[in-house]
Amino acid sequence: MKIQIKGRNVAVTEALQDYAEEKLARVHRLLQERHIDEVSRVELELIFEKNPSIAAPNVAEATIFTRGPVIRAKESSDDMYASIDLVTDKLQRRVKKYHDKLYHKNQRHMHAKVEASPGVEEPPAAATAAAPEEITPPPADGHGRIVKTKQFALKPMGVDEATLQLELIGHDFFVFTNAETNATNIVYRRRDGHYGLIEPTA
Repeated sequence: MKIQIKGRNVAVTEALQDYAEEKLARVHRLLQERHIDEVSRVELELIFEKNPSIAAPNVAEATIFTRGPVIRAKESSDDMYASIDLVTDKLQRRVKKYHDKLYHKNQRHMHAKVEASPGVEEPPAAATAAAPEEITPPPADGHGRIVKTKQFALKPMGVDEATLQLELIGHDFFVFTNAETNATNIVYRRRDGHYGLIEPTA
């Protein structure tokens, strides 16, 4: 597993790097224990917000890239070591959530196969395997402008997988290519706790 740690407005000392790597290694071990897709790399950005009005200026944002989903978390506090603790704890919770959803999905699939094959004994259950931006006030004329552009590949996936990916990155929406229609779709989190799907029309 490749770990990349960088700082913005903060010096990444050897002690800070060693502490972060130790915490991220625990997350990696959890991924291995839960038999989740192989991790290719982990990126951790440590940011100190210069705005004096921010009560928790020490921010830690981590992204885990696997052969399957991307898992992301961000936390802040008044101490950078505490922020690292918080963000790695959140990562572990999201790893467990991903594993549990994957496990229950496989269990449903297993039950469906058993029901479709009468007389087959059911096998025992088994477990299967964006950094914060400095706020720039809008111009006096009230017309905002694009201050940052992001580019990313749209991975073909089903709606269920896209919804899970939305949870793992902690965003309010997720853009993906629908594997069934090959069209660009958006899943988003509704205020009632459910999800919505936006599909293009001809």
